[in-house]
Amino acid sequence: MSSHTSQATSSLTTLHTLLERLPEGWALAAPETPLSEAALSAAIPAITDDSRQVTPGALFVAYRGRKTDSHRYLAQAAQAGACAVAGERPRAELPTPLPETVPYWQVKDGRLAFALLSAAYYEFPSRKMIVVGVTGTDGKTTTSTLTHSVLRAHGLQTGLISTIAAQVGGDELDTGFHVTTPEAFALQGFLAQMAANGSQAVVLETTSHALDQKRVAWVDYDVAAVTNVTHEHLDWHGTWENYMNAKADLFRALRISAHKPGVAKSAIMNRDDASYRYLEPIWAEQKLTYSLRADAQATISARDITSGRDGMRFTLVSPAGEAPVRLNLFGSYNVANALAATGVGLALGVPLPTIVKGLEAVRRIKGRMELVYQGDFDVFVDFAHTPNALRETIRLAHTLVRPGGRVIVVFGSAGLRDVEKRALMGQEAVAADFSVITAEDPRTENVNDIIEEIVSGLREKGAREGDDFVREPDRAEAIATAVRLARPNDLIVTCGKAHETSMCYGEVETPWDEFAAVRSALARRGLSVD
Repeated sequence: MSSHTSQATSSLTTLHTLLERLPEGWALAAPETPLSEAALSAAIPAITDDSRQVTPGALFVAYRGRKTDSHRYLAQAAQAGACAVAGERPRAELPTPLPETVPYWQVKDGRLAFALLSAAYYEFPSRKMIVVGVTGTDGKTTTSTLTHSVLRAHGLQTGLISTIAAQVGGDELDTGFHVTTPEAFALQGFLAQMAANGSQAVVLETTSHALDQKRVAWVDYDVAAVTNVTHEHLDWHGTWENYMNAKADLFRALRISAHKPGVAKSAIMNRDDASYRYLEPIWAEQKLTYSLRADAQATISARDITSGRDGMRFTLVSPAGEAPVRLNLFGSYNVANALAATGVGLALGVPLPTIVKGLEAVRRIKGRMELVYQGDFDVFVDFAHTPNALRETIRLAHTLVRPGGRVIVVFGSAGLRDVEKRALMGQEAVAADFSVITAEDPRTENVNDIIEEIVSGLREKGAREGDDFVREPDRAEAIATAVRLARPNDLIVTCGKAHETSMCYGEVETPWDEFAAVRSALARRGLSVD
């Protein structure tokens, strides 16, 4: 397990005040060891579910996980100075003895208890702001960023927590390696900083893992929006239906979240996506739909869509009227993301001209089909790491490549993650003119075995090694290979890492910078990024 320490601080929180803040019906049972007045009044510096993060006075919460049972680490947490611990097992059945002097609470659901205690520690900060949750397989970060811009254009001081970082006021804070939605204590800490900063709203990129693992339990959502739900994370969820059900928990959260004056609980759904039939029956006070098809009977749509090397142009059609939009992002899928952000804006009463202003204000999103070199050939960096995203990125690349040029794609697939998607990624890659198959966080798997699974998909579609693709397990060398092979008018797009600052080999996070790797590859050819 991992847990990231929030940079937020709470006013003096003691065990006594923490227990008092728990909602009626959620009080913890009395611990077997009586609590002294000193124990009740001592300040708690943090709450964690990671025994390695325990500091003197911290509260540790254990639960049964899929890979490990953290009850095994209760004694370690106590030795590190935990003031108290909570877990799902009876004290008499703990795998390692816990010192009698350490108070222990047995809880029914450790993950839920961790989320509740974290929210209570920071005095339920999400109740003090409008909270917009954005979920989906692809496009979450872009949709969240566009929504953030729309709400800011409306004059709302708005925070943002996304795959790239957390934006709190004028500060950009790191959320950790390979993290979209932080663990409960870190997440509530970010929300508390935003509330203390005077934020009136927050846009929270919400993953299926965060929903399934209850990291966002006790976040009081007001608007739920979805991009799409395609093939991803089946290593965790098992089936697409389970994955979809986890996503749907965001929409179900609307009913149980605290109501805020004048804010309707709203659902924003993609009429073009398979998720729609699952989400539409779920309760919401207000439902808005969006579609790229004019005949889809959606609340919001786009027509007259055109694309160019300076972005997308379209007419936004909504209940508030129509308006031309000059989106500074590439791809029709980003038009769909803009429509989702429009839905959030309309649900929160943002006027149409202000929505357009917010959409057009977004100039770039780091590592989202970002042009990093333009010369005889072009180099883009993109985060595409799912079959659907890779397909859309290659399709977009073909619209951007100059006449006579080829589309060259560099990509891999992560270790210890959805295995089924690897061959699917290979099948999608045949749409490019040439592919360089490489590493993308192999973790404890053999990178060459992962590449072989990707190659099986390429071969299934008739691609030939050497003519249509090559293997290069070293990612820096793979990018250099693509740059070396580039001819005039070609377009290279490196996929899967983008903004991420590390590459995981074994169990070690090694520093990684995709943009630096591109610059280095160009330098080897005597070229430089302006």
